[in-house]
Amino acid sequence: MAIQDTYQKVLRYAAEKHALLQQTLPDSIIPYSVHLSNVAMEILVAATHSNSFDTEFAIQVGLLHDILEDTAVTEGELSTLFGSDVTAGVKALTKNKLLPKHEQMKDSLQRIKKCVPEVRSVKLADRITNLQEPPVSWTTEKIQNYLQEAGLILKELRGTNEYLEKRLALKIEAYTKFITD
Repeated sequence: MAIQDTYQKVLRYAAEKHALLQQTLPDSIIPYSVHLSNVAMEILVAATHSNSFDTEFAIQVGLLHDILEDTAVTEGELSTLFGSDVTAGVKALTKNKLLPKHEQMKDSLQRIKKCVPEVRSVKLADRITNLQEPPVSWTTEKIQNYLQEAGLILKELRGTNEYLEKRLALKIEAYTKFITD
């Protein structure tokens, strides 16, 4: 199957599952699938700057990265449709909601660090796409915490993908303008 066909199949599936919940980008009417496609776009571009990168696998993980965390889709369903490797990557990217909120990212990063570079790259791409103008409902404290978390992601995943690491560093720098006193 051509990578475009894989992309379209997986995006349609993920978009439908998120749309069933009427999930949108925070404080907007923009469908959540826009975020998913932005993550996949970052992966596609990064793949052109990377050697030995399984683009098709990374695209699938990128488009599905929030599906276990945000929808009723099960690991079994995901594994049946997309295979155990994709499911394992998505599971690593899924925060453990049973942990206190302040521990969830560190736990997730420890699991992600044990994965192949493509899964680690999805985490970098995810945060890159999230470092746009913050939702209007976010407090300065939440923006600062999100920025700190982005720095932690960059630090913990250093050595994963030079292109995405540079992109994230630039996004972190630009995001500081949203912190107000």
